[in-house]
Amino acid sequence: MTSDLTGRVALVTGAARGIGQAIADRFAASGAAVYYTDLVLDDARAAAARAPTGRALKLDVTNPADIAAAVQQVVAESARLDILVNNAGVNTMAHRVTIDEFPRAEWDRILAVDLTGLYEMSRAVAAVMRRQKGGRIINIASIAGLVPLRLQCAFVAAKAGVVNLTKATALELGPHGVLTNAIAPGSTLTDGTRQLFYGDDGLFKESVKRMLDHVPLGRPGTVDEIAVAALFLADPENSYMNGHVLTVDGGWTAGYTRDF
Repeated sequence: MTSDLTGRVALVTGAARGIGQAIADRFAASGAAVYYTDLVLDDARAAAARAPTGRALKLDVTNPADIAAAVQQVVAESARLDILVNNAGVNTMAHRVTIDEFPRAEWDRILAVDLTGLYEMSRAVAAVMRRQKGGRIINIASIAGLVPLRLQCAFVAAKAGVVNLTKATALELGPHGVLTNAIAPGSTLTDGTRQLFYGDDGLFKESVKRMLDHVPLGRPGTVDEIAVAALFLADPENSYMNGHVLTVDGGWTAGYTRDF
């Protein structure tokens, strides 16, 4: 897919690797000036160095001071901020347990990044976009926000919150020219899912075949396939989609209630 983002300024959280990096790379290849942000500045710099229009910022979405400083720097340098991709997120590997055994500290950690961090980023950037009378907010949700999954209550709750927060934000900011949408990836091949499922020593590799039996395409998605969806939502010609959750899951959820 091709798109012309020339003159647009984008900020992608969690852009040092995985889905975030693929989205940032795709935006940069389409002409946008892209701020690659991540917890570790050196990691963000390494990722941004791949793109001629890439710039790096340290950004912890659980730290309001980091958020304010990053948004201020973008606006000071570029005079605008057109696209925010709320990609930064975490899940748990050590605590795949039922709710009665799930640690409160792990619940707080996941919600702080996956939901509260997204809220804080959106709140800061929305003020900029309202002033400039336009912009795009793209939230990375998950199919776990659309259907119930076992043994990850915090992640499921956080991503379900992202789904409805996306719709509420669309209602509030749409009249100001700001479009808010989300992507709900299915199982996607990243460093994290390799550790869990797809690596030779993956913690849950024995359950992979059973899971993929419910994906009509029979494989996990790639980060580039998620990036294409983000480019579609950012495309200037896609100007009437607002409050939508774009599912990119190989058809998994199409048969979820029947098969799983």
